[in-house]
Amino acid sequence: MPERAPTTLFAMTTRAMSAQMVRMNAATSNLANAGSVASSETEAYRPIRAVFATELDRASGLAGVAATGLVRTETAPTRRHDPAHPLADKDGYVFEAPVDETAEMIEIMDSARQYQNLVQALQTAKQLMLETLRSE
Repeated sequence: MPERAPTTLFAMTTRAMSAQMVRMNAATSNLANAGSVASSETEAYRPIRAVFATELDRASGLAGVAATGLVRTETAPTRRHDPAHPLADKDGYVFEAPVDETAEMIEIMDSARQYQNLVQALQTAKQLMLETLRSE
């Protein structure tokens, strides 16, 4: 089995940026589905969340993060009586997606801020490397 090259700061930061994008896209999807309704509880949209895992590079000793997937929350949809709605069940109820729009906006802003911090870390590392090469 070929030996894996040590993880670089650039590779780790790139994976962390990808993880933040997965997080942001999940929150954006949740926000897009806020207010959506279905005719049954099982058909109603459930918010999704990114699952993260810590990655340890044994060669360099550096730890990073990666998004390993998405999971649906177990939050129950809101049952609302609306007999005039075309998706209403036989009792006149629709099931609304349990999306907290404020929480999703905070999730989007926080993931965008983390992404921006990672971009700044990459820029700083690049600048330090260039200065090191120039001083030799």
